[in-house]
Amino acid sequence: MTDSPELTNNPLRDARDRRLPLIAGPCSMVMFGVTGDLAKKKLLPAIYDLANRGLLPPSFGLVGFGRRDWSHEKFAEYVHECVSQHSRTEFREEVFAQLRGGLRFVQGSSFDDTPAYEELTRVVKELDEERGTGGNHAFYLSIPPDAFPKVCSQLANSGLNSPDGQSWRRVVIEKPFGHDLTSARELNDVVEKVFRPEDVFRIDHYLGKETVQNLLALRFANQMFEPVWNAKYVDHVQITMAEDIGIGSRAGYYDGIGTARDVIQNHLLQLFALTAMEEPITFDAAELRAEKEKVLAAVQLPADLGAHTCRGQYVGGWQGGEQVRGYLEEDGIGPDSRTETFAAMRLDVNTRRWAGVPFYLRAGKRLGRRVTEIAVVFKSAPFLPFQTSDTASLGQNAIVIRVQPDEGVTLRFGSKVPGTHMEVRDVTMDFAYGSSFTEASPEAYERLILDVLLGDPPLFPHQREVELSWKILDPITEYWANNGRPSPYRAGTWGPDSAHEMLARDGRSWRRP
Repeated sequence: MTDSPELTNNPLRDARDRRLPLIAGPCSMVMFGVTGDLAKKKLLPAIYDLANRGLLPPSFGLVGFGRRDWSHEKFAEYVHECVSQHSRTEFREEVFAQLRGGLRFVQGSSFDDTPAYEELTRVVKELDEERGTGGNHAFYLSIPPDAFPKVCSQLANSGLNSPDGQSWRRVVIEKPFGHDLTSARELNDVVEKVFRPEDVFRIDHYLGKETVQNLLALRFANQMFEPVWNAKYVDHVQITMAEDIGIGSRAGYYDGIGTARDVIQNHLLQLFALTAMEEPITFDAAELRAEKEKVLAAVQLPADLGAHTCRGQYVGGWQGGEQVRGYLEEDGIGPDSRTETFAAMRLDVNTRRWAGVPFYLRAGKRLGRRVTEIAVVFKSAPFLPFQTSDTASLGQNAIVIRVQPDEGVTLRFGSKVPGTHMEVRDVTMDFAYGSSFTEASPEAYERLILDVLLGDPPLFPHQREVELSWKILDPITEYWANNGRPSPYRAGTWGPDSAHEMLARDGRSWRRP
């Protein structure tokens, strides 16, 4: 296939860019939880988008497993509805027609319905024979963690976990990977009794985001950044994941879990590890993982968890021009719930690179706006030879990596204001993905699902990373459980007063994203 005239004549297109996409070989994916919200809005559209981009083979098959009494045709209609509404790329009937030929559905009354797995075995063999999937099958568990043992046991009993000859079988697990260190180990034991460790893919969709991967390029491909990425120049680092929505219909999952377990243990600690790690020898999965594990193992928690961690719970207020309910007023939440909807903490890293540099992590719901960012804040210049009083308000230099929603990088630095006086003010220099590249960034799940089918593991956390993350978080959540209720904060604000007091004790303040 040749490039279209629009691409070849585009002045923003680099003529040297002749990358060949990696295309999955013959295979199928069996999706448990296919009627859930995640599958409807993210997973099924991602599979269509991969097909539309020519990254799935013509022999690809997709099997849905669920309780509904659906025929293959009814399942195909459901998939058509999902992808036509939620796909990132243009919906084309001819692409879906090709995908439709490999769609199958297996009804199971429960996750341990033995006859259903017998039917699943038959359907998978049928895809091998009729569709040419070659015995290569991935099992996507988009289901609650307490259902993993049932599914894994049935896959083992039916032999679906065991490949023949040169074929492969893989399993994909959605977070959370347990709710503490003990449960994470128990969950891993269940999965790895059925699948080999190298065939277990733990999905953290944040690691599939283009900007998260660009963090590695920013650090290690640019001589201007890496020399100052250390304690000599960096004052502190802030990692923020703010949501402007409440819990919605997730009360059954969220209550008792809370923000720290829901997003800090996985998303934010992964961003932290990528920000703080040393340069890997290569970007091979094992080398990348080793550097992240070193950072997580070097984390030191604050001696006073009361002073350097905090949690909050949103109360009713105004947000986006409308009045919203507080957490305790949400459907399905008990009036005495102590689950936090905001969490913040300070972490220190016992390495030469980061000695004395605090990392502040915060995440929450019903905050000022939706944003995820990493802000590396630099120390102030030791001497300013300017006499004007305006320099007193000059802020610290910063590199801000915006993960979502406006993916890009912002540099903040001081610049002279035009005029006869030497007046210096903060200015920003901005890089945005949307205006700098002709290619649209794929959704995170597109990249991650393709990597599963290719057997490419760099973007998937290993079990040791999961355990190290829980070792960091468990003492904090245990302290919170024994020390009162979360602090209230009004919807639409930036968290409880205790979060601002936490940084004020260190002589710092949170950035306003």
